Amino acid sequence: METKEYIESGILELYVYGLLNESENDEVTAMAFKHLEVKDEIVSIEKAIINLSSSFSPFISHSQFEKIKSQLALKYGKVIDMKPRSNWTAYMGWAASILLLIGIGYQYSKLNQTNNQVVTIEKEKSKFQEVVVNLETKNKETQNVLGVVRDETNTIVTLGGQAAAPTAKAKIYWNKQTQVVYVDASGLPEPPKGKEYQIWSLKLQPQLTPTSIGLLSNFQANESKIFAVDKTNDAEAFGITLEPTGGSASPTMEQLYTLGKV
Repeated sequence: METKEYIESGILELYVYGLLNESENDEVTAMAFKHLEVKDEIVSIEKAIINLSSSFSPFISHSQFEKIKSQLALKYGKVIDMKPRSNWTAYMGWAASILLLIGIGYQYSKLNQTNNQVVTIEKEKSKFQEVVVNLETKNKETQNVLGVVRDETNTIVTLGGQAAAPTAKAKIYWNKQTQVVYVDASGLPEPPKGKEYQIWSLKLQPQLTPTSIGLLSNFQANESKIFAVDKTNDAEAFGITLEPTGGSASPTMEQLYTLGKV
């Protein structure tokens, strides 16, 4: 190893601080006797340590300083006053380290920004997919409603308002072949909390016999207000009553909202 590389390796600083083992100390001592520049560098490091110590202990006496100086002279010969060596390699190393840290910080910041952008895009994508699904669902519902309304095989039964709700009205779309029944409840007011509309298939002869064919659940959420209920094959009339949530075993006639004959 060349003398310059040896000096810049940092081993002399460790030597002065007493951090080397015995064999390493012997090696440095040998190099100091062999190479004057190594010896001078050791002296320079020790002087720098003394100066640094003085800065932290400004009240060191002149006699103490002279004693330290004489000990250095006994060990390495005459202490030569030298100007502090400008170690540009060390400065460049520190500068490179600082630039590296800045670069790492910048890249970390950019990575966080990118991750945040990805999360935002994923959220927007999820919302967009949700909108698409909702639109597809509504479109399907609309197509179903149009299919019910336009089906010429349906028997349309108009239900008029009764004493409990004179202005209420509804329509029944009943396919007698398939027995499928749909209810258009757009003419009914929104039921109060804890209540649901219940649909009844009625036999009028030989006596009035009501059969429940379903409830209009989730009334507010159904925008089209077209509800599919249970099938029936022998209805002579249809009625709608307002019942407690979950329905009743028999119609509450005082809450009969609409009624219509087939």
